[in-house]
Amino acid sequence: DASESKLDLDIDWPGVFKHAQSVSKTNPFWNELSGSNPFVHDIAASNRNENNKRLSILKEKPYLFSKISSNRDSLDSSGDELDIDCLLRKTSARRSGRSKSVSDFLDIVDNQRFNPHKTAPQKTTVSDMTWLQNDREAYKMAWLSHRQLTRSCLDLEAMSHSPGWAQTQATDIHVVCKLNHEGGSVQLPDSDINIHVPVGHVLPGEFQEVGLKAILNPPLSCNNELSSTVSPLIELTLSNLNTSEAIFLEVKVAAKVKSDPLSQVMSDIVCFFSLNKEGPFKKLENCYIYQDTIQVKLTDLSHVMYAVIAIQASRIQPPATNVWDYVHRTVSVGIYGPKYIHPSFTAVFTVFGHNYIPGKLTICDIKKGGKSMPPVVFQLWGKHTFLLENPQDLNISLVSCDPDFQVKMDDQSKNIKKEELKTGEMVRQQFLFSMLGCREMHFFVFLVQIKILKSSQVTQFHVTTPDPAPKLSGIISRPKHLQNRKEIKSAPWLLIPTIKYPKFQDKTLSVNTYGVALKTVLRQNKIDYLLEYFKGDTIALLGEDKVKAIGQTKMKEWYVGVLRRKIGLVHCKNVKVIPKEQAMDTADSELTTRNLVEQIALPFKKLTYIYSVVLSTVSESVYDWRALAEVLGYSHMSLDDFNEAHIDKESERVAHVVKKMKQDCHANKKKRLFLYELIVALLKIDCQGLVARLTQDTIILTSAVKLGKSWRELAEKLARLTKQQIEAYEVPHHGKNGAVALEMMWKPAYDFLYTWAAHYGDGYRDVLQDLQSALDKMKNPVTKQWRELTGALILVNCMEVLRASAFSKMEEE
Repeated sequence: DASESKLDLDIDWPGVFKHAQSVSKTNPFWNELSGSNPFVHDIAASNRNENNKRLSILKEKPYLFSKISSNRDSLDSSGDELDIDCLLRKTSARRSGRSKSVSDFLDIVDNQRFNPHKTAPQKTTVSDMTWLQNDREAYKMAWLSHRQLTRSCLDLEAMSHSPGWAQTQATDIHVVCKLNHEGGSVQLPDSDINIHVPVGHVLPGEFQEVGLKAILNPPLSCNNELSSTVSPLIELTLSNLNTSEAIFLEVKVAAKVKSDPLSQVMSDIVCFFSLNKEGPFKKLENCYIYQDTIQVKLTDLSHVMYAVIAIQASRIQPPATNVWDYVHRTVSVGIYGPKYIHPSFTAVFTVFGHNYIPGKLTICDIKKGGKSMPPVVFQLWGKHTFLLENPQDLNISLVSCDPDFQVKMDDQSKNIKKEELKTGEMVRQQFLFSMLGCREMHFFVFLVQIKILKSSQVTQFHVTTPDPAPKLSGIISRPKHLQNRKEIKSAPWLLIPTIKYPKFQDKTLSVNTYGVALKTVLRQNKIDYLLEYFKGDTIALLGEDKVKAIGQTKMKEWYVGVLRRKIGLVHCKNVKVIPKEQAMDTADSELTTRNLVEQIALPFKKLTYIYSVVLSTVSESVYDWRALAEVLGYSHMSLDDFNEAHIDKESERVAHVVKKMKQDCHANKKKRLFLYELIVALLKIDCQGLVARLTQDTIILTSAVKLGKSWRELAEKLARLTKQQIEAYEVPHHGKNGAVALEMMWKPAYDFLYTWAAHYGDGYRDVLQDLQSALDKMKNPVTKQWRELTGALILVNCMEVLRASAFSKMEEE
């Protein structure tokens, strides 16, 4: 994911958080002009004192934002559980070792496309890390905020091992930094929004956590005939109110007051401030303006504050008709789309009332075939700014420059009303692209035209789409992708041993919520993963999240519960939810963490997988072979057990441990199942991000195998694919008779499901839930007999309670 890499992994943080001394050369607020600007006098004065040099205020683990990977130019096809039609045999036999996982292939493609010469991680500042060691909770919050998660059940350590896997979709950009008595500057990534904290803001020995967040839609009350916002709504959070110095908000805005005398007298750039997101907002007087930049002194500090920059007119005097007439106003537009294109996809044209264009956007109102789609994280494909002197009706058209693709006829031209622009809110228009015929998928270029309806002004720019999601066979048949693998090694070897896996504790689950059964449910036809219970039973509920799944006949919402040492789903309407304090007899609903792990991993006893891909994924993501060996029952292993081929790298040692376990399971097939035992082991060393990745990969593969030719019906339900588009997925897999053999039908099914899932970014829970719902709604649901997807949903919903009970919150040294 290019934009995620740009945000999370490749930022040169010391460059982002400029020190006062370097800023002084370019920022007018830090010059000797402070005499005319009393609000920065104290900062400017302290800058002249050599003893007050600023420290960088990013105090993170030095390796946390680096992609940690190793050289994996290798393949191993020993003992695949599923023969993927010579999937791995096309590659040179000289290449020894292990295969690539699907995500690894995509990493190779992404790295070559966006940064082919990158060979080392960006440096991060490592000074003053003691506060992190002493305050794990503060560190967790800073990290979660940086990763833009709406919720998380992933441990920081696990995240650093597998930074691409997180809980849900991206929210607004948010950054949190911790500053000490020395102060510093905090910048919202990819923006011109900064907070400057002077020396002495907090007492020596104390700390201030500063949070910055951009909310894309500004408050409606600040947009009217006399006022128009020119920045996002900025949420500023402070942890410490025991302060002695004000702080400064600095924003570069998307407007400039015109130079004519009337505009200069009648209008001004101002800052509106409130302690509530909805307002009311008051105008701040402590503002200093330099060209298109405003600096605001904030003295009325609170734990949460909101600020927005606006153009305000004292009154409208003809010939002016609204506040826009007094300013030169630039409008920013962004074109967003999925991470990869496929035969039918949506591009979103977005107009912002400010100059902040985020790299990702969560779109919640995508419609296909008249039906709403689930929320999708869209990537920024292209952006453009242009001057718009007045709110005008705009006409937007997207035209494909490639004859293989076309914009849906109804979507080729759309209008945006000037009243929509006046509100300052984001305005979006959707354009549906589709491929013509059964040609090979490829990236292409399209033209974006913006016409002002009441004039001849036309603004246009070109946008290049990303590539289609690579197919496994396509990548493997081109060895050059693998030959370039050496160019993208990233992490210094010395950093790996610093990672420590937590110790699994076998103890009773800590449960906060219970449900009392309102009726008796006993099923004549037993259904896997659904609980049976008597009226009055007290059922432990593992979290408050609900799972959507089909019961005996119809779709219902379920809680994940425990009763008589069995984990399963209980229909939400059949229980009365009560807190822990009200639960009378909980003996029947107790469960140990060991039993929890063994039960939630049960679906993996029946899931289809590719051994070589699992081996590659695990060896790249686990960084301590001893930790894995111990939970797999190989605590007796030592370095003497490795041959020369496996001794050099940790990843090779991990692979050796996994291979040994595979051989032992193969030798005792009746009692031992490889994937099940591996998942149990990974859960016991708290590798939840890796388990999530393996869960999604194996569910998609097994679903494709289970569906067979029924995948066509699913494709229509999930993505509204036409018969032509379905045919485009099947053409590459045609046999000699010009059709796809029934036993090969899983291949186009896998291609489709893999491409579909890529649209969700890191939202693996949403992938599993939406796939479950779609399969349940088919005419003859495969989920009536095949319930392992339900089991996988139980697994991901139990991760939080597992972590809370099985691993101590403060790791002992």
